[in-house]
Amino acid sequence: MQSVFKFLPVATLAVGLALSAAPAVAQQPAPPKSSPAAVAAAKEILTIKNAGAMYAGAVPGLVEKTKIALIQQNLNYQKDLNEVAGIVAQQLNGRQNEIGEGMAQVYASEFTEQELKDLVTFYKSPLGKKLIDAEPRAIGLSMAFMNSWAQNFAETVMGAFRAEMRKRGKEI
Repeated sequence: MQSVFKFLPVATLAVGLALSAAPAVAQQPAPPKSSPAAVAAAKEILTIKNAGAMYAGAVPGLVEKTKIALIQQNLNYQKDLNEVAGIVAQQLNGRQNEIGEGMAQVYASEFTEQELKDLVTFYKSPLGKKLIDAEPRAIGLSMAFMNSWAQNFAETVMGAFRAEMRKRGKEI
């Protein structure tokens, strides 16, 4: 699971996008209340999948981003803001666990209690363990393939644009 750390920038982006989408999410109805057993099974799945690694740095990361933004707006307060960042990070330490709680609630609202228990059993099986170990690499290789494909396909699209513009007597 050590290769999960290669994906932390992606995870950080995902958390950032999720946070920026918060107003849209806030307008949606709250998911139905799940049973404590379903939430517990969802938490176990997230623990097995080491989901906490995705958001472990959320608090210090957001504190740092906020500090940088404030310094850009208040250059005269750079020393103070650097000091305050440590204080704020300390005060808010542990709040990243709210992400895990929320993720567990989402899983518990998307799957039945029995499905979650079946997933726990699966993830503890040899195939489930293999999936957990191999998935980060498979996702990374898939992302690399998609990026390569997109770059190559962009050239094809550009060629098609140029050909169509040439038909109109315009070189681009």
